[in-house]
Amino acid sequence: MLLRVLGSAAGGGSPQWNCGCPVCAAVRSRGLARTQSSVAVSADGRRWFLINASPDVRAQIEAFPALHPRDDRTTPLEAVLLTDAELDHTLGLLLLREARALRLYATPAVRETLCVGSGILRTLERYCPVEWRAVTPGAGLALALALADGLSCRAFDVPTGKRDRFGTGQDHGRVVGYRLTDERTGRTLVYLPGVQSLAPAVRGEIEGCACLLIDGTCWSDDELVRLGLADRTSREMGHLPVDGPDGSLAQLPSLGVRRTVFVHMNNTNPILLEDTPERRIVEKSGMEVATDGLEVQV
Repeated sequence: MLLRVLGSAAGGGSPQWNCGCPVCAAVRSRGLARTQSSVAVSADGRRWFLINASPDVRAQIEAFPALHPRDDRTTPLEAVLLTDAELDHTLGLLLLREARALRLYATPAVRETLCVGSGILRTLERYCPVEWRAVTPGAGLALALALADGLSCRAFDVPTGKRDRFGTGQDHGRVVGYRLTDERTGRTLVYLPGVQSLAPAVRGEIEGCACLLIDGTCWSDDELVRLGLADRTSREMGHLPVDGPDGSLAQLPSLGVRRTVFVHMNNTNPILLEDTPERRIVEKSGMEVATDGLEVQV
């Protein structure tokens, strides 16, 4: 199984266009920019599945030759899987409107938000045919081409208390993670760019996997509040902080994960910078901070 990190930053990217915080200022001066969160996964290196479609999707595809069209307008992109309906994970769908047809995997809760909330799906359907396939947490996904090559996929529910911006009233399936297994080797990869807490059910999905790509939005729970940039904590926005006695850095070592990589870092997070104490703490723990273009083989 192959995975390419197309974008490693949270919504707004790094640096964020309207932010002059210390991290954004340092990123601008050092040229270490990151695009918004998305990955591509393949069983054979020829046919690829996109997990989330960020607003930077065009540039991300151009930066990765494996996703380039082979002839005419035949593309190796087989489908898009969504973890939620957030704009930084779905706006890129509109940039894929030239597709002859687009296969989209999402939960009913995410689909409803895209239809009656943000309206992204309804707009996209005016430009190209969209084949929606329902994602049911706990059930395997029929990724037919991937299954033929030995790759299986299952979504799992990620409970969240973050604000329901569009008032759909649906909680189950608002946020999911994906567990991908290479049936030839038995090795498993978990992609979890948004998680509020490592509840027992979520821990069960992560435990023992070969590689975990996990939410690294904020270093500390009060990061944005302390900087005067927001009035809500990381957890209140639906993201488990990295640091703290019950942060991800403290909890993950007990789960027996072979390789842990933080993704979806907010533009304020000091682990974005290679020379910060926070980054050294992460690396000393044996974990990694993703960069755009990171490739993982499981």
